[in-house]
Amino acid sequence: MQTKKQITLIGAGLAGSLLAIFLARRGFQVTVYERQPDMRHHEIPAGRSINLALAQRGIRPLKEAGVFEQVSRLLIPMRGRMLHDEHGHTTLTPYGRRPTEVIHSISRPGLNRLLMDAAEAAGARFLFQQRCIDMDFENSKLTFSDQAGEQYSIKARTVIATDGGGSALRQAMVQRLGVKVVEDILPHGYKELTIPAATGGRHRMEREALHIWPRGGYMLIALPNLDGSFTVTLFLPMEGDASFAALDTPAAVLAFFEKNFADALKLLPVLASEFFAHPTGLMGTVHCQRWHVKGGVLLLGDAAHAIVPFHGQGMNCAFEDCLILDQCLDKHGDDWERLFSEFEIQRRPDTEAIAEMALENYVEMRDSVRDPRFQLQKKLGFLLEEHHPGLFVPRYSMVMFHHLPYSEVRRRGAIQQAILDRLTLSAVRVEDVDLKLADELIASQLGGVRIGA
Repeated sequence: MQTKKQITLIGAGLAGSLLAIFLARRGFQVTVYERQPDMRHHEIPAGRSINLALAQRGIRPLKEAGVFEQVSRLLIPMRGRMLHDEHGHTTLTPYGRRPTEVIHSISRPGLNRLLMDAAEAAGARFLFQQRCIDMDFENSKLTFSDQAGEQYSIKARTVIATDGGGSALRQAMVQRLGVKVVEDILPHGYKELTIPAATGGRHRMEREALHIWPRGGYMLIALPNLDGSFTVTLFLPMEGDASFAALDTPAAVLAFFEKNFADALKLLPVLASEFFAHPTGLMGTVHCQRWHVKGGVLLLGDAAHAIVPFHGQGMNCAFEDCLILDQCLDKHGDDWERLFSEFEIQRRPDTEAIAEMALENYVEMRDSVRDPRFQLQKKLGFLLEEHHPGLFVPRYSMVMFHHLPYSEVRRRGAIQQAILDRLTLSAVRVEDVDLKLADELIASQLGGVRIGA
């Protein structure tokens, strides 16, 4: 029988590896089971991950775990969105008012390898090519399939599932316990592509920006890598005239890019072959009725609340999960039932809020950024933040550069959007806005409560 000091983690991805560091540093005997081979010694499948944007919410847990100094060497700062229009013209829209308000591009494999190394150094043990296929919750028994396809079972008293959006533990909760789960799959998919580095490892576009080609119903994005390349992701409907289904030949792919992303096409020398070599990924939001089974099992990160990637918060939110679970350990020790219950009560409203905001941000990224009124409100938001520091903070900034709970960001963001809508009813330029009215609305509706970093 597993003791209270033994913890089994399912999944050695980003959340599992970071959580293993937190738990091992507290003296727990941590064993992590991972279905994939060890990425430190094997190539990971190409085209299966959207490049990551690390924000302050993700940085704080990394600092608390004592690994941020190492992680910082892998980062490229992105100061804003570089918008590419249909004619190849570009405009940089800053993410924030201050030079420090940036997000950071980072390689998923590079970060994952670093976290696994740190977890092992802290005392965690990793077992690879061990696929979790079921759990008998009544008898605390996990069943795995090993590299040879042989099945075996182990006793596991405390299990935390960090095995992503397709979590085997969540599926077992559905099948064995009747837990209700809604997997809301988007009608859009994604395809990963690559802009290679120029001679000498130089970047072929502005290095310190997240590049976006917004086209209304779909978009292309590109994030910089340390080697001078860009990881490019095409987001497109699965069906319809402009869709992955319609791009069924190399000629169709090239014609589509020539029409919609001509400047990007010039930077994609192997587009046609790469397009068909890489899989088309699905995206969705997971709504799970409950995340824990008494004190025996907890779902964490994407396993509990997977979201779409359009706010760059999937990883950051999962890292915040790890930090909050660690804080719950300060309060409850290894009283796992109370700890798991409090963790879910605290986190559920926030994960539901960021799930909604991530979906809204997709519309913003692919469409709204082209709207003059959106651009006006963006400029006005920065001006109001300057006039009312800590009181009026743009919603994007609250998500990315502060640690306010997501649910509170959602609430304040709705109030601020209503203020911006009223102030720009008849305004075309920031100079047209009634700033005295803005002062009155902010004072009366935001309650004088200032936001700290």
